[in-house]
Amino acid sequence: MMCGSDDSKSTAPIEVRLNPMLADPTIFKHNGMYYLYGTKNNPNIQGEGFLVYTSADLENWEGPAGAHDGFAFKKGDGYGDTGFWAPQIFEHNGKFYMAYTANEQIAIAVSNSPLGPFTNAGNSIPFNGKQIDPFVFFDGGKIYLYHVRLNEGNRIFVAEMEDDLSAIKPETLTECVHATKPWENTQNVPWTVTEGPTVFKNGSLYYLVYSANDFRNQDYAVGYATSSSPFGPWSKDNNSPFISKQLLNYPGTGHGDIFYGDGGDMYYVFHTHFSNIQVDPRKTAILPITLQGETLAVKPNAEIMWLH
Repeated sequence: MMCGSDDSKSTAPIEVRLNPMLADPTIFKHNGMYYLYGTKNNPNIQGEGFLVYTSADLENWEGPAGAHDGFAFKKGDGYGDTGFWAPQIFEHNGKFYMAYTANEQIAIAVSNSPLGPFTNAGNSIPFNGKQIDPFVFFDGGKIYLYHVRLNEGNRIFVAEMEDDLSAIKPETLTECVHATKPWENTQNVPWTVTEGPTVFKNGSLYYLVYSANDFRNQDYAVGYATSSSPFGPWSKDNNSPFISKQLLNYPGTGHGDIFYGDGGDMYYVFHTHFSNIQVDPRKTAILPITLQGETLAVKPNAEIMWLH
């Protein structure tokens, strides 16, 4: 179809032009600059937290550029001791916020700059179980937290948030999706996985973009569902998965975020496995995507952009 070469017969690690080396990536655009964050899987950089890299053109990346030793949020700046995963950055009321996972809980930190340091008072969003992969979504004057709860599998939920972002409104908690399609559980495991939610709205239609299968599975892939309400019910699209090993010839494609370029073009940043025999360090990549009517798809003849 497109996008790169098939390394299915490779037995050696792929040489990659890669500086950031981030899994679960997200890109935040502000004042003409792109800021890349994600789950650190670069063993050559000491410390825990969230690194940030910058680019003016999506091709050449510099950093790590975070205010705290290259980190936008570094362990000790707020909640969390370990497991710093899957950040999301957004601007709200003149401040920059980072929603993130640590200790298999969700927390939100704030900063005056996309470079950080993002800080909080050491509290997580209250919950008695385990919850990961936050995505904060603003719509119609309300704030929604899409996230994953570890309850009979990794299942995506949504709830309305308090205006100060300190908690959810429990009475609004609603399950969105869990794995029910063959492509979402290719190894037929009892603990199924849907995770990494991103939500956007086009006209009156809401799109929930998510990844399915364990991230270590080569069939880790990206699909989506649509709804007329931020709470659902969600209808999984027959075009899913629209990013996968079968389509791109790279294993482990998933868990990313949507962002927009200077001209309004839509992109999906995500990670892949390092090679067909090695998961980590995962490679960070960008694909142009588009809406063809109401169908979300990789842009025709698009090329994978490897971050370097």
